[in-house]
Amino acid sequence: MLLREIKRKALTLTREDFRLIDFSFALPYTYVLIEGERGKSIGVAMTLPEEVGRYRTSIEEPSLEAFIEKADSLNIIERTLALAAINAVSQYYLDLSEAPNVDVVELLDESFEKVAVIGNMPPVVRALQGKGFDVLVFERNPKLWDRNTFSDALEYWLLPEVDAVIASGSAILNGTLDMMLDRAKKAELFVLTGPTAQLLPEFLKGTRVTHLAAMKVIDVDGALTKLKLGSFRGFEAGSRKYIIEVGG
Repeated sequence: MLLREIKRKALTLTREDFRLIDFSFALPYTYVLIEGERGKSIGVAMTLPEEVGRYRTSIEEPSLEAFIEKADSLNIIERTLALAAINAVSQYYLDLSEAPNVDVVELLDESFEKVAVIGNMPPVVRALQGKGFDVLVFERNPKLWDRNTFSDALEYWLLPEVDAVIASGSAILNGTLDMMLDRAKKAELFVLTGPTAQLLPEFLKGTRVTHLAAMKVIDVDGALTKLKLGSFRGFEAGSRKYIIEVGG
């Protein structure tokens, strides 16, 4: 399980005396805010309300390490807080000095034909279709389906056909990333995108993920206020988009 390996790597970076400042399992994003010698860092993970059952968390004393330890929990609340905590640590150390601020669609050229988009992202889908790519869109949440959307149950069947994959970072969270990487063996480009994909690239080295297209929060205090108000656009306004290569 890839999340188990990400957890192991993240725990090796918590040796600094981080302070857990704030956290919340909330909509639209769960967040964890930490502070170290370099300052504050906030990590987020998309909350998947459709997957929340009658769970009770076993975390009695919240801490950065306690959250990260639950990354491979079957409890979606614990897993979401864990990924937000891992992202907070990742963003604290992430160096974006050479990371371009470009759109994910710019990674694809005429050498690609069929592209899978995992998680219905209409702006990305429209941009890809506008460039002439054959786009397969997969979505788990029926509320986000349209007439051109496939159920995520068909990913196992159709991913071996695609040349590139652009997947929501939520694939890390819901445990489907391992299967996607295994099935999309033909894909030469595999991008995890969205705020949930705030991981350090070294956490994914050795996998077939090629790029992370996420957001780094610049205005931490402003973003935190917007997150508490349930505002995605306000959170996005205080952040910088980036694309970074994972490397081999």
